[in-house]
Amino acid sequence: MKLFITGIGTEVGKTICSAVLTQYFKADYWKPVQSGDLDFTDSHKIAAWTDVKVCHPETHRLKLAASPHQSAREENVRISLNDFRLPETERHLIVEGAGGMMVPLSDKIMMIDLIEKLDIPVALVIRNYLGCINHSLLSLMALQQKKIQLEYLVFNGDFPPDTERVISGFVTEKTRIIRIPEMNQPDKDSISAAAEQLLKTNL
Repeated sequence: MKLFITGIGTEVGKTICSAVLTQYFKADYWKPVQSGDLDFTDSHKIAAWTDVKVCHPETHRLKLAASPHQSAREENVRISLNDFRLPETERHLIVEGAGGMMVPLSDKIMMIDLIEKLDIPVALVIRNYLGCINHSLLSLMALQQKKIQLEYLVFNGDFPPDTERVISGFVTEKTRIIRIPEMNQPDKDSISAAAEQLLKTNL
């Protein structure tokens, strides 16, 4: 299993969900682009929260905590799709994107273009907030337009039933739904407990 974790926007909990799925699948982890927080990257968080064996090095590590295209420009770095290759591993692999699918890697390359290049299924992370239905359905439309396989729809945290029902109604039966409990301060115990809960769902 190789899986790309993306979200309907920034700060929706992609790293928490990546940690749960990394723990569940006993997978390797790879963050292609880290923009900011180089002293405590998402790879550092995954290593701290899970039993991951390997966190593959980022292709681009950028200092400025901003959109990757802006961070790269600050450092005179040009990001190209040709920069990226899936790490070789015999284990499962969880790949985590930066921000949402239309986050720019350059003036003309978006995160969804990287997903398309890597050619692996997607897990779309959704968090409840005013506007999340709109952002979720736009994200689903973008995946459908690119004919990218949506393996999982991930509801991160608590959701009103009406919100969850509407969003779920726009995916096919082939897409499996995952629910991750609310975690204000994730740690190894809470991530492990969430992964154990997923075991009961037979992903």
